[in-house]
Amino acid sequence: MSPVLFPILFLIALATFACIMAGRVRLLLAAKSVKRFDQVGKRVKNTLTYVVGQKKFLTGEQPAGLMHLMIFWGFVILSLQVVTLFGRAFAADWSIPGFAPDQPLGPPFFLMRDIFEVLVGVAVLYALYRRLVAHTPRLFGFRPAEDRMAKKPHWEGIVILMFILMIIAGDLVYDGGLLAADRSSRLMQHERDWAPVAGVLAGLLGDVSIRTAKSLSEVGWWLHNLTVLAFLNMLPRSKHFHIITAAPNVFFSKLEPRSVPRAIAVDSLPAAGVASLSGDSSEIASLDGFTWKQLLDMYSCTECGRCSSACPATASGSALAPRQFILDLRDCVYAHPQEVLHRGSSAPTTKIVSNEVLWACMACMACIEACPVGIEHVPTIVEMRRALLAQGEFEPLLQSTLETIYLSGNSFDELPRMRGRWTRELDFDIPDARGEPVEYLWFVGDFASFDPRSEAASRRLARILREGGVSFGLLYDGERNSGNDVRRVGEEGLFELLVEQNMEAFASANFEAIFTTDPHSFNTLRNEYPEFGLDRPVYHYTELLAELIHTGQIVVRKPLSGVRVTYHDPCYLARYNRITEAPRQLFSAMGVTLVEMPRHGTSTFCCGAGGGRIWMDDSHFAERPSEQRIREASNLGDLDYFVVSCPKDLAMYSDAVTAVGARFNVVEITELLERANRGRE
Repeated sequence: MSPVLFPILFLIALATFACIMAGRVRLLLAAKSVKRFDQVGKRVKNTLTYVVGQKKFLTGEQPAGLMHLMIFWGFVILSLQVVTLFGRAFAADWSIPGFAPDQPLGPPFFLMRDIFEVLVGVAVLYALYRRLVAHTPRLFGFRPAEDRMAKKPHWEGIVILMFILMIIAGDLVYDGGLLAADRSSRLMQHERDWAPVAGVLAGLLGDVSIRTAKSLSEVGWWLHNLTVLAFLNMLPRSKHFHIITAAPNVFFSKLEPRSVPRAIAVDSLPAAGVASLSGDSSEIASLDGFTWKQLLDMYSCTECGRCSSACPATASGSALAPRQFILDLRDCVYAHPQEVLHRGSSAPTTKIVSNEVLWACMACMACIEACPVGIEHVPTIVEMRRALLAQGEFEPLLQSTLETIYLSGNSFDELPRMRGRWTRELDFDIPDARGEPVEYLWFVGDFASFDPRSEAASRRLARILREGGVSFGLLYDGERNSGNDVRRVGEEGLFELLVEQNMEAFASANFEAIFTTDPHSFNTLRNEYPEFGLDRPVYHYTELLAELIHTGQIVVRKPLSGVRVTYHDPCYLARYNRITEAPRQLFSAMGVTLVEMPRHGTSTFCCGAGGGRIWMDDSHFAERPSEQRIREASNLGDLDYFVVSCPKDLAMYSDAVTAVGARFNVVEITELLERANRGRE
């Protein structure tokens, strides 16, 4: 081919690539450290599952997911061809050891190469169709939060796709011309037998001269290799940097906290890779506050828009779109590398994103669930919120709520002694776990204690448990807000104070396990309190009820046949903690017909209350997430009930049904269970 010119071009391209990469790596090394080297086996498993196995692409939007799978695996296979053609710059018949036409791996490789060249070509053509003809919305930016992205030119993605086509075309022309030029070679005949596509192309060139065939082959070789070198140097300058950074970013993703083992096993533990705030209390006020993992997140963004398309804040017309958030951070880092490199310098603080963007987040983790490359948007947003709180830049309503929680221990500004007020209408007493040993301590939570709609649900659950012979008690005035949402608005100091107060109450009580009706409290008690010394299992009440029905302690006397319901999975139950089956086991036991909404399970849609948003003004939203969710349920046809298993959901969706004018009722799951349990309509 060209034993002189190509090596020179190769070295120039490689040196350019190395210089760009050195700058990127230098930023990573200068950033703040973070511990992400634990549980190596689990990290390797995650990488194999989500990068090699492309799990999120296979379970996500189709056929786009299959398109990406074909391109990914095509390049894994075709990378061997890249090495082969680079090597033939020095020896025309060079092959990777074992991959020559007469060697064991050669024929299978030729077949796989040809198959994947076709598959990748088809996938690229479909990708071009999505960009140039269908204009798939999430590829171009959601408005208004992504106006900047929507308005910018999107030539880069098209250029990259054309590069891929050129690489495949060059490879096919090279192989077809080579086979046509060496018709009499036994080795070439062997390759022709195993390379159907290249063989067909060689057949089409059958009438050309050997010299012409060789010239075509050489043109294909140059087209392939030069395009690969151009592609290589475009990677770290573009969104396709994720080709290099995705695997390490998934490997270093935050693993779930080590929680106390649980005896009840109606559901699996959290899936690895779900980000958590446990053990992290830093803040980001400027660029030098980022960790190397957060920079790696920025490097790894594919700009696919899966995060923004799943985000309830984006769908509500707020200023936040997770993709634009990450891209803004990345652009700022690239524009001001000196602020990362010179940590602690006197450089002025860089305004990275607006306050409106940060406060719009509902901390529902939908963005992280959707992201195929392990980007952790929510923890970064929370750390930036901490800086805003330190500067006093937050809404008056949020400020007053945090002050209320600090003074009274709850968000309703009620006296601590009023926490047990909801029990007064019961015809039995619930033990105080601080004075009487019980099996289960019920951590009730603010909404289930003070919101009138949730108080009724709390009384129903108490009756069901008593009739099932369950030993349970309360902390009464010893309970404080769990601090889950306090932590997610960025008030770490208040969170730790609440933990300290609740841990003192736990220490004064005699119990074996904790259950709670509030998924928010469940999440922080189960995943974050162990860091502060909690050593008891924590359950959501749907898990406990499902277990009690399974063991026969609770009996469904009259199944509710003919009752048609849909169920809303709370974010903190389904997405944060992967608990989706326990509520559905209850529906199955009750005999109701469950009609799933399109977004359910770990792909649920947020009610809009999470991340402290329930304490902030949402009147500026185009449409609240809760109202969008009710409209989604309304499209399922005739429903009797919209069922929830979270006190905040009961409040949010009861209001949304009224606002939307839906024709079904919102009920908490125990309302149906009590009817079925008592055998009455």
